[in-house]
This record gives sequence, C-alpha cells and structure tokens, in this order.
Amino acid sequence: MDVFGGAPRFLAYPRPVMVQSGTDAVLKCQIGGDPRPAVIWERNNEKINPQGRYRVFEDGNVYNLIISAVTTEDSGQYICKAKNSIGETYAAATLKVEGEAQEMELREENKPRFLIKPLSTRVGRGEDSVFSCKLWGNPRPEVVWEKDGRRLNEIFESTHFSVGYQDGGWFQLKIFKTRAPDGGVYTCKARNEFGEALAGAVLLVDAGPGHEEEGNLKMFAVTEGKHAKFRCFVTGKPKPEIIWRKDGRLILSGRRYLLYEDREGYFTLKVLYCKQKDNGVYVCAASNTAGQTLSAVHLSVKEPPVRFKQPLIDLEVWERDLAVLECEVPEDSVPITWYLEDRRLQPGAKYGMEEWGTKRRLTIRDIGVDDDGIYLCEMPDGGRSIAEVAVKGTILRKLPRKVDVLEGENAAFCVEVEKEEMDIHWYKDSIELRETHQTILKSFGRTHILVFVNTMPQDSGLVTFLVGRSKTSSHICMSLIEIKQLILRANAALLSWVPSQDSRKNPPSGYVLERQEVGTGSQEWLQCLTTDSATSVEILGDSVPCEADYRFRICSVNKYGKSNNVEFPKAVHLVPVARIQAPLQDALVPEGQDGLFSIELSASVIGTWFLNGTQLQEDERYSMRRSRTHQSLRIRGVRDIDNGAEITFIAYGIRDSAALYIQGHLLSNAERNKTIQTGNPIVLRCELSDPSAQVYWYKDGSKLHPQTGVDILTDGLARKLIVHSAEFFHSGLYCCKTKGDTITFTPPVKFSAIPETMRTKSIEAGCPIVLQCVVSDPEAHVCWFKDEMQLISNSGLEIHSEGNTRTLVVQSADLCPEFPMLAIPVTYSTIFDVERTKSLEAGKLLELECEVADSTVPVYWYKDGVKLFPQNDWDIQSNGTLRRLIIPSAEVLHSGLYSCETSDDTMHFTVDIKGDCILNLMNLRANCRAFWRLKAINIYSMHIRLSVVFCV
Repeated sequence: MDVFGGAPRFLAYPRPVMVQSGTDAVLKCQIGGDPRPAVIWERNNEKINPQGRYRVFEDGNVYNLIISAVTTEDSGQYICKAKNSIGETYAAATLKVEGEAQEMELREENKPRFLIKPLSTRVGRGEDSVFSCKLWGNPRPEVVWEKDGRRLNEIFESTHFSVGYQDGGWFQLKIFKTRAPDGGVYTCKARNEFGEALAGAVLLVDAGPGHEEEGNLKMFAVTEGKHAKFRCFVTGKPKPEIIWRKDGRLILSGRRYLLYEDREGYFTLKVLYCKQKDNGVYVCAASNTAGQTLSAVHLSVKEPPVRFKQPLIDLEVWERDLAVLECEVPEDSVPITWYLEDRRLQPGAKYGMEEWGTKRRLTIRDIGVDDDGIYLCEMPDGGRSIAEVAVKGTILRKLPRKVDVLEGENAAFCVEVEKEEMDIHWYKDSIELRETHQTILKSFGRTHILVFVNTMPQDSGLVTFLVGRSKTSSHICMSLIEIKQLILRANAALLSWVPSQDSRKNPPSGYVLERQEVGTGSQEWLQCLTTDSATSVEILGDSVPCEADYRFRICSVNKYGKSNNVEFPKAVHLVPVARIQAPLQDALVPEGQDGLFSIELSASVIGTWFLNGTQLQEDERYSMRRSRTHQSLRIRGVRDIDNGAEITFIAYGIRDSAALYIQGHLLSNAERNKTIQTGNPIVLRCELSDPSAQVYWYKDGSKLHPQTGVDILTDGLARKLIVHSAEFFHSGLYCCKTKGDTITFTPPVKFSAIPETMRTKSIEAGCPIVLQCVVSDPEAHVCWFKDEMQLISNSGLEIHSEGNTRTLVVQSADLCPEFPMLAIPVTYSTIFDVERTKSLEAGKLLELECEVADSTVPVYWYKDGVKLFPQNDWDIQSNGTLRRLIIPSAEVLHSGLYSCETSDDTMHFTVDIKGDCILNLMNLRANCRAFWRLKAINIYSMHIRLSVVFCV
C-alpha cells in the first residue's frame, strides 16, 4: 500500500553528466505521481526557462533538460523539482564540462592586456595633449576612451578630440587645444570575447588668467559661522570652462572654499564657516570657444545677536609646535564647546581646555598637517567665533579630510610639498601602495597624485601621504544609499531610502540615521537609530528632546565600513509630548512692580502666553523667556486694571492658567476654573486681608481635612489646597470660606458615565469608527486625543458637536492606518466588587479580600487613612489577582474604615469587632468620622454600605 498516495516520487534519480565543452548536455530523471506532477528545473535557486540554449523534453514519465553548446560556465548543480496537489519532491544532478583547464588557458592567452600603459601628462592651456598605449589581444580588442567615467563623445565635440589605431597594437587619444575643464582622469578600456582590461592616466592643465565682469547681481545673506552655497548651471559644447571670483580675485579650492561639479550637473562654490571678511560679490563665469556668460551674487554675512567680547584670531604655526586659541565670552557663567570643523573636540593628551573668568582657551599640542583647518568656539545660544589654523611645514597642500565617491567612479588625491624629488610614500590602511592598472601614482615636480580608477567598496578606508616626519590623511567614503522620499505628517516624518544601484555586489548590512537641530548654530549630528534591513522609518515628535526644526541624514554599513552620509532634503518640525511638572501660580504683586509667571514642563516645547484670552507678543511691557523646559512671562509695571487678570499658557497638548492680583485688593467673589491633566498636581489658592483669619475648604459641600495626598497650607496671606496627583474623581466644586467671604472654584465640564461596552472598540477594516461622549455643559469645547496627540478634522476624520453630545467619526478604518485605536479617557474600576462590611466577635480571624483585573497592579492597604504595612498582628498577601489583609486575632481596636487602593481605584471595607460595648461605640464614632472625611475628598468612589452595630 502506497502510504503517500499519489505524491510525486522519483522512479529513477538524475545521474551525474560529464560532457566536452561545445557539445550538448542532457540531464534526465523518471518521476511518477497521480495526478501527473508539474516538473521544473532550477540552477542557483532560479528557475530555468526553456528558451535559448535550454530546452525541456518529456517522454512519458521521463523528463529531460537539454543544454546546447555547453561551456565551462555551465558546470555545476541542477535541481529537478516535481509537484502536484498531493505533495512535492526534488533531486539534484551534477554537470561537469571537460576542457575547463584548456579553456581557461585559452582565455588567459587571448584576453586583452596592456604591453605599454598610457602615461600621465601635464600641458599648458591651449596646447594639444596625447595619450598612447600598446595592447595585445586575439581577436583585436575594441577600445573605448573615457574621462572621469564618461565617454568622450558625451562631453566633447567631435572636433575637440580624435582616437586612432596603428599597426603593432598602438592606440591613441589626442585632445586639441586643451582647456582647464579637460583636466582629469582618462581611462582606456579594452574588451574582446575572452575578457577586458583597463588602464588610466591623469591630465593636468595649467589654466591662465581670465577676465569677466559682474552682472545679474543677486543678494544673499547668511549668519556668521554658517555655510554659504552658490550653484551655477551651464550647458554648451564644447563643455564650458567655469571660473569663480570674489571681488575680482580668482577663487581656488582651499580650507574654506570648495569648488566642484555635483552629480546634478551644477557647478558649485561652497564658502565654509562664513566670517565678516567673506562679505562681497561672487561671480561665476563660464566660457568656451563660442562665447562667455556670467552670473553674480552679493553675500552679506550677518552678525550673531550675542557676540564674543574678544573673538578668536587666525593662527599660522609650524609643525610640531604648540597652537593656542583664545577668546572671551560675555559672562563668566557662559559655557562653550570647541569644534574642529564638524568634529567636537574633547580634552585630553591632544587638546587642553581652560577657563579663567570670561576667557576661554584651547591648546593644541604637537600640531601636524591634519590639524590644519577651521576651529570654532560655540556658545549655547549658537553664537560662534571662528579661526583658521594654518600649519606650515614640508606639506604645502594637504589632503581633504574626506572624499565621497560612488562605486565605479574615480577617487583622486593631490598633494604638494616644499621641494622636488623628496622621498614620498602613499599608504592605504597602513599598507604602502604600488602602481597598478587601477591605482595611478604620479609625480610632477613638487606635485604628487594618487588616483583609484573604478573604485569598489573595498577601496573605502584611510589614505595617508607621508614625507619625512610629515603626513596628511583622508578617508574614502563609498556612497551605497540613495534618498527615496521624505513625507511630512502631523508631528512626525516618514523617511525612506533605497540601496544604491552600485551596491548590489556588496549590499549594506545596516543603516545609521542621525539628526541635527536647525537654528541653534551647532553643526553636531546625533545618532537617533540604527536598522538592519528596513528602508523606511517614521520619526515621531516624542523621540526628540525639544521642539525644533530637525534635519536627518543616513549612511549605510557593510563589511568594508560606513558609507558617506546622505542628507534628506527638508527640515522637519517636531514637538515632544510634554507634561506640566510645576504649574502656574497666582501672583500677588504691588502696583507698579513686575508680575512674574513661570511654568516647568517635562520637555522643551514652544508655548504661547495669553492675557484674558488675548495672545501676548514680546514688547516693552511683556517679556517671554524659554530655557529648555522652563517658560516664563514677565509683565512690567502692573496697574490697577490688571487686578484679577487671567494668565494662560498654551503649548502642544498643554494648557494652564493663573491669576494676577494687585496687592491691597481683597479677593472678590469670582468664579475660577481649573482644568488639570491626570497625574498633575491641583493647586487652589486664595488671598486674605487678615493673616490670622481662619479658612475652611470644601468640595461639593463637604468639608475637607488634610490627609494622604492632600495638603492644606497657610503662607502669610495665602491659603492653599494641594492635591499631589489629580485623578478624575477630584473634579468638583471647591470653596474657600471664611466667616465673611467665600471663593468658589467652579468645576470643569464633566463627562457623563460611559458604559463599559463603549470603552473599547473593535472595528473591521473599511468600516467607520464612531466614538461619542456626553458633557454636562452644551457650550463646552471638547478636544479629542489619540495617544496624547490632539486630533483635528480632515478629509478622513470628522468632529461633531450637537447639544450635549460630542462625536468623533473616522470614515474608514483603513483610510487612517496611523489611528489603529481611539480611546476616550474615562474613570473605570480595576477592583472587582466583593463583600465590604465585616462584623465579627473579638478574637476571631479577620480577613479582607479584593480582586484586581491585572495581577501586576500594586495594591496598598489603609486603615482610617493611614497606610498599613505587614507586622506582628496582621499580614498582607498577594496571590495572582487576589489581595488579602489578614488579622489572626481581631480586637476592638481593629474596628475602623479599611481601604484597598490602586493607582486609579479604591474599595472601602467597614469593620466592626464586637467586644466591650463602650469601647465599641467610641470606635464606631471614630470610624464614621474617618469615613466621611474620605467621602468628602473622594466623592466619585464606589458606593459604600455601612453596617452599624450598637451594643446594649
């Protein structure tokens, strides 16, 4: 009996096949199965399609794969897979093509190779330049000449160059009347049917002076210490020569000037860390044999609002010397940060950092060529002082700190030393370089050049130039990532990217995302996340430390190291979720003096101040300050008409108010409204004219007394009621009463009870989501929130108000995937109802028990408002969701009001121990007083059944 039924099975497995190169190969196998199985062949996990050299032939239950004119590359393992509705099976067959060694020998013998490589050369502007090389290959190889990775006919007119061939395997490239843009790396690529070879050479063109006039003047302003970037787009044949000038003087690439053609075809000038001396007119002039054009812009460098008393001064120092940079800040308490361009410096053996009063000093020890650069001293408000440190020595022109290059491009390095014929060395990751077809090493007098042709990821690393005891170094960074898009959302940004087409051979193993806060003046980038495979990430406002505009950049990582960073095109405004740490306090101010209001938050956000509902602006009377989480408002010279004014602070998801009172005025009978977030403190305050007057506090008509979590304080003329952590049941009508006056604090709008079935919504995709609540005041304004983020009406979300009903409608659950669940904040019980009245004889076991919904919820026990702890005469136990308080032998003194409390729910037990009648009655009276004290402040707790037993 066939236990597998009609599942496919091999009746004859495929056998290894060995054939001669150039002949046909047949792989076959015999397969049974009912129903008849479908059979496919695979190689390297890819299905073989029956076309070209591949054919599939079936003969009954024998299945054949035929490969025509096999070569050594066809050698390997082939998989035969059979599948039907009952099951599947597979088997492997090996194909070996003989003649592999002979074919490899044939390929090596006949593939192209350079007998004489093209030589690097240097010519004057207007002279002809010639590259020649000698090649071997059978058949004769096809040769293509490229400049900087592009074919010559794409960038040159046909009359500007010629290519030729002479007997003996000589190939030649000639460039007529060279111009400055003709300088670069020229590559000769040779290919035939057996393989390819390439070799490169460098052309340097000595450019002569140019003359142009300013025109089309534009204006551009930048803050001191920031970068200025000018881009010029020019087209034409022959390719135009581009020259940049400032105030008529030629600009060359250097420490603070970068000149390059970007990948979009723009000619770019970047002025780094702008200073006052960079003010002036910048001209981009383009010219070719057909004519010239130019464009000009005026750069204005603005001074920062807070300046250094004494700025840094540029330095020139010799190698191995000590360099000292010194500046003076406005005040002794101002901290500073030191940077070498975009790298933050730390004190140590290399750098010494000192402070004396307002003076700040940086000492650079054993200075070398790589210490040459721009140094910055930065204050917290973004003010900067900038100095250029020039290191004099053997190396006159140093390497750039970093070279960004795409896979397949050329990476070129140029160094100039003080004398000719010096003993120089190039290193890559501490290994000395030697010239090959892909590595060009050339010297022209005092100028030394290194070029990596057709770079690959393994070319990433540290390049070092060494002459004597002097060295300069640069990092090669491969770009393995391309930005896809940046989508802005409400307090969030969706960033996405894709691996570069050039990275398929060496795919990234992960990505590193960094952020930079815009507008602070700091150039520091901070890592915010890493990911292994995801190419999209959502950045939420709650992930940043303060409200600001942020830039983001990303780099990829593989076994060769990190790629260069790619910056996303837009800045994103993000706001962290903040809560009130210290609320606004009412202010009692003598007339004519300043009133000060302040609020402390859990995160730095940008807030707005209001006076009696009118937004305040910074002017002579109102001064607003923000220092991270602390916000303040100063009202200068308060007047009589300001008495009783309401001061309100509103930020993202936060609102708090306080009152301004003029000293000498009695607090009148006025309604006050406080809206407090759950978990924040409630502070109610009133002022008296008589500091000795007695004050009583009431909530919903019940007198309040100090207890755990509730304080009643006296501070001179002020009287305060403080609830340490607000819960929903603390809402209500509070009164501050003296014999002759009453101040009422009106309760905020209350929500009606919400049924248990409405607290959680399960909605099918595509169906609408409808949430409703009922408020006590039909004029009340209601805000809807999702995960503490306020919701607003849009095309897929509607907010309605009708009478006392407030409704939120999400049109289709799948239209708003960012709102997977919407919840209404309501008070609900976490403790299940149990027997809450206990009456027993003295000496018996007293056991109080409650059950919580979540076994991890902490529970606290209280008696008459005093917190209980395990001790000799009682025990507190926790078993799963059950919580117990056990007294083995109850006495009359154990009678009282017991509470089992969680963070959002309370259950009360009334315990009466029968014993001595007089003691029992006294204890009962004490219990009743304690119960009503708790009842007064916890007005919305569960109903309590009180059982009273009198002894006669």
